Amino acid sequence: MKTMKTLISSAAVVALSATALAAPAAADSPRAKALGTTSIAEVLAADGSKLDKNWKDFDILEAAVTTVLAEDGDSAVAVLADGKKKLTAFAPTDKAFRMLVKDLSGKTYKSEARVATWLVDNVGAETIETVLLYHVVPGAPITAAQAVEADGAELTTAQGGTIEVKVKGNGKRAQVVLVDQDHDDWNPAVKTPDVNEGNRQIAHGINRVLRPVDL
Repeated sequence: MKTMKTLISSAAVVALSATALAAPAAADSPRAKALGTTSIAEVLAADGSKLDKNWKDFDILEAAVTTVLAEDGDSAVAVLADGKKKLTAFAPTDKAFRMLVKDLSGKTYKSEARVATWLVDNVGAETIETVLLYHVVPGAPITAAQAVEADGAELTTAQGGTIEVKVKGNGKRAQVVLVDQDHDDWNPAVKTPDVNEGNRQIAHGINRVLRPVDL
């Protein structure tokens, strides 16, 4: 099987076009100006940076961001630490990263530390950066309520690729699913909506890692 790094390098030359989800509040509206400036990085760091046994939080994501910025302090990933920049981030849980590593390696690792180490050793900071940026949608933050009303919308990511929004069900049972570029695997679903709501940067926890190429 081709490695994720090889596939992403090949896909980098492909130009992807999309129509971004139009947020109902204009960038210069009073509502937009009133949004707070707590960054996604601050939210991720709130419970410390320890890799633990809770597969439902975002320790591996935080470690991935740290790895990229340690390699390149000028990386575009640094936007996640700038609470003045408006964006929506889709945040894979630790379990989501474990499933990705299993798909790539064929092995199920039982500790977050081993998952994080495998990614660094076998994927590398540059490819991790590409994947992380595919989870970031620049522009006015998209709340869960807005996403539920946006079935069929296409989001343009900071990586340059697109994600399609699919909404399953209605009302309180509506679920937002994100269609990535890997068309023969399960698509991520939003499980923890509106993390950091009320700020210029908002995140939605998802149960799988978005893939910018077809693995």
